[in-house]
Parts: sequence; C-alpha cells; structure tokens
Amino acid sequence: MMRVDLSDAGGFAGLELRPELAGALSGLGYEEPTPIQLAAIPPLVAGRDLLGQAATGTGKTAAFALPVLQRMAADRRDAAPCALVLTPTRELAEQVSQAFHRYGRELGVRVLPVYGGQPMGRQLAALRRGVDVVVATPGRALDHIGRGTLRLDDLDTVVLDEADEMLDMGFAEDIEAILEQTPADRQTVLFSATMPARLGRIARRHLRDPVRIEIGPAVTERGGPLVRQSAYIVDRAHKATVLGRVLDVEAPAAAIVFCRTRQEVDELTETLTGRGYRAEALHGGMDQDHRSRVMGRLRSAAVELVVATDVAARGLDIEQLTHVVNYNVPAAPEAYVHRIGRVGRAGREGVAITLAEPREHRMLKAIERLTKQRITVDRVPTVAELRTRRLDLTRAALREMLLTDDVERFRPVVETLSDEFDIVDVALAAVKLAHEATSGTGDEADDETIPAVADAPPARADKVAKRRAARPGATTRIYVGVGRGAGVRPQDLVGAIAGESRLTGRDVGAIELADRFSLVEVPESAADDVIAALRRTTIKGRKATVRRERYPAKR
Repeated sequence: MMRVDLSDAGGFAGLELRPELAGALSGLGYEEPTPIQLAAIPPLVAGRDLLGQAATGTGKTAAFALPVLQRMAADRRDAAPCALVLTPTRELAEQVSQAFHRYGRELGVRVLPVYGGQPMGRQLAALRRGVDVVVATPGRALDHIGRGTLRLDDLDTVVLDEADEMLDMGFAEDIEAILEQTPADRQTVLFSATMPARLGRIARRHLRDPVRIEIGPAVTERGGPLVRQSAYIVDRAHKATVLGRVLDVEAPAAAIVFCRTRQEVDELTETLTGRGYRAEALHGGMDQDHRSRVMGRLRSAAVELVVATDVAARGLDIEQLTHVVNYNVPAAPEAYVHRIGRVGRAGREGVAITLAEPREHRMLKAIERLTKQRITVDRVPTVAELRTRRLDLTRAALREMLLTDDVERFRPVVETLSDEFDIVDVALAAVKLAHEATSGTGDEADDETIPAVADAPPARADKVAKRRAARPGATTRIYVGVGRGAGVRPQDLVGAIAGESRLTGRDVGAIELADRFSLVEVPESAADDVIAALRRTTIKGRKATVRRERYPAKR
C-alpha cells in the first residue's frame, strides 16, 4: 500500500489542478486536502488505475471526482459519458452527483444521477441531450445499457464507490456485466472501506497494475479518532431501558440507531416514541419516497432519532448526525465500519455506541482487530447520573434563555407571585416546570435498577455453569388494554405490577407502548398472578383488559 508524506504537501495548490477546480474548492472553503486526496489525485490525474481502501468520511469522493474533471476535455460536448461512477444506493448516487456539480460548475460539467425509483423518461431525455458523468446504481445502469440508452464506448474512467457495499447488496454479477461493456483501455478506480477476498478477485481481474492506497479512519489534529467508540454490556431484557438512559446522558442532536431486522426497527421505534423521543423508523419495507421524507425530517431536526436497518441507511451523509448506536453488535465487523462511518465526517467529531449482550463480547474484540481501534466498555449510567445529567441540561437551557431570549414580558408574573411567595421559591417552581418539560418523563422515569453483568466472557472451565446461572427464566408477554393514548408510561405499568403482585420492578422485562395497548414482558411462572393482579386494579384511573399476548413475536 502507498504511504503518504503529509509534511510537505503544499495544500491543494501542490496538486496543480486546473483554475476552475481550484476556484471551486476555494469557494467551498476547502483549505487542505485530506490524506486520501493527497494520495489518490496525482496518480489518477496521470491515468493510473487505483485500488483504495478508505473509511467512509475520509474525503474519497473528491479524491476521484477532481481527477475525472481534471482529465475531462475542455468544452466537451459529446453525447456519451466520459466517466461512469457506480454506487450501492440512490442516496449515495445523489451525493456523488452533487459533489461533481459543486466541483465542476465552472467547467459546465453535465452530471446525471441514474437510479431506480426515478421516472425513466427524465433519465432518457437527459441521456439523449448528452452527459459527461453518469453516477448510477448497478441495476439501473445495466437496464439503460440493455436498452441502448447508456453508451459506454467513450468512457475514459469507471469508478466503483463503496465496492464492498455493492457486493454485500448482491450487485457482483451486475458489476461484472457492466465492466465487460466498457473499453479495455479505460481507467478503473475502486474504493472500498473493507477489502474482502471476493473484492480482491474483481480488482485483480479488472484493474491494470493499480496504485494501492490504504487510509485509516479520520483523526483529529491531536492524533485521536474523530469517532469516540464505546460499548455497554447489557442483558437483552434491559436493552431498551439502557438505550433510553444512554440517549438521555448523551443528548444527541441527531442519531441513527441500527437494528438487525425490520420487526426490531418497528418495535424499538414504538418503544422510543412511547418514552417521549422523536423517533422514526427506516427500513427496506418502506418505499423510497417514504424513506426520503424520514431523512428529510432528520435533516430538518423534526426528528432526533432514526431507527434503521443497514440496508436502509447505506450511503447516507447527514451533516447534523452526531451519534450512531448499534442496538446489537453487527454480525460482521465490516458492517460496524460502515455504520460508524456515518459520523466523524469532514472534520466533525462523532460518537459510536454499541449495546452488547455478554455473549457478544468476543465480537467486539473482532471489531477492534479490524479497525485497530479500542472500543471502551463503559458502565451503564446510574439513576443518579441520569438525574444529574437532566438537571445539567435544564440549567444549560435556562442559562441560554437568560442570555439570548426576551424574558421581560414574564416579569409581571414573577412580581405578582413574589408578593405572596419568597422569590427563590418562585424560581424553584419555574425551574421545576422547565425541567419536567425538557426531561419529558421527569425524574421518576427509568428508575429501575439495572443489574450489572460481566463485561467479558467467563473462563472456559466454568462457562457453561455460569451461563446457566445467569440465564433468565422463561418469559411471556402480557397484553394490557391501555397505552399512550391514555397517558400510560412504562413506569406506570411497572408500578402497577410491583404494587399489586409479588414481582419487583427488576422482574419486569421489556415494555412496548402502542396508542391503545401495551405489551409487558414478565416471568412465565408469574404471568397468571400478574394478570389477576392487574385485573383487580386500575392503571391511570382506568380498568384495562389484561391477558396473555395472543400472537407472540417470533424469537
């Protein structure tokens, strides 16, 4: 792999780009090229093939876009494209197209994103008028090639962006078919965050004596990673509670929570919404327009959490994103690399948090070996720490209001109350109102004790015995016929069960709130007692239908 000396790089001026590109970069506020740009641009401008391994967010789009534009003929007016960029998702195709437009505006570059879900007529019309760069998903590119509407005879460069993602999504045969249709003397550029063996085989077959570059994750000027990585070792029954507690402590401006399945996405979104978070689901079962609306709401801060599967979130670049949360440890370490690549981009620091069950500890070690970075295993925040954090947030919000907002119109209220009460008591009451408004559920929320679990697997000799001792008994879910619409909160259900049955709050498992009902996980051995107890009492002043769940979720 090529090693890059950054000590005497000379900034973008040292890359000797054409004036139109240098001007565009200056106008965009680009001052210094990233390591991948320094390493890749000179050989690509010289016409070399390139095999680059670079983490998401290291600046690789400019690393291949600027050389394509640099090599493009001035005043080019050919109808067929001179460059084809293949990307795994529509979202990434749009982002790459926008980057080409920004960099090549002064050159008059004609760029066309081509992907499914977009009207075919619009794409056909643009291709007939002529384009310089096509940025496409493999399936739609192959469709146009088959129709004869995308001609590849004049291609100078083919770029495979996030190539490992395209293979994971099943595009290997499409990529091979497309490359077979391109000129033999083309320049081929392959960028990937990871380099699995099958990708290496494609590179050996289609790249000619490539320059090889490996760039690690982005780092700060102090040498530390831009993404702070941590994990919490959590039993499955307490995951939702721990997630809420961690989110409260971290207070992300915008976050993506990754789940394994569509069902888990839907269930967790409903649970988080029931606990007062502004959360939306995103998975492959939704059409593209719906997914675009969800991402638009995240970008506009209308929602703060998107709960998603890997497929739905591939290729996303959300400037406001501050946190990525793995609700489960990814099955493949490479998936972890792509997930955390959503944050820590373009010099912005980010946070990656993983909730790992005790049995998944070894998977964290595999991820550390791949990324060559340590994942800190933290202790789950206590109730006291959670309350302190909430008070800190309230204090900060009040301070900002006092410094920036016009609060003078509320003076008559304070002066009137101060005739009857001490002014400090008035302030305390006002702070309490503000605190409860910003904290949502108040200090009583999530106050259950979460038992500590081992942060490493037990020794082999006594592993089986300890697993059996730690394994919770069989559980079942109870249907309770009141939900969010009646103002029910998780602590209301826990309180009713602990107050009316022989169970304690620690015995109650996951709680899922819907508008008209709730599902509560309890030990199988106590289920009948809990049902009988809840039928005798009221929840939020209402009698509720209580029974076992009729259609239990598949485990």
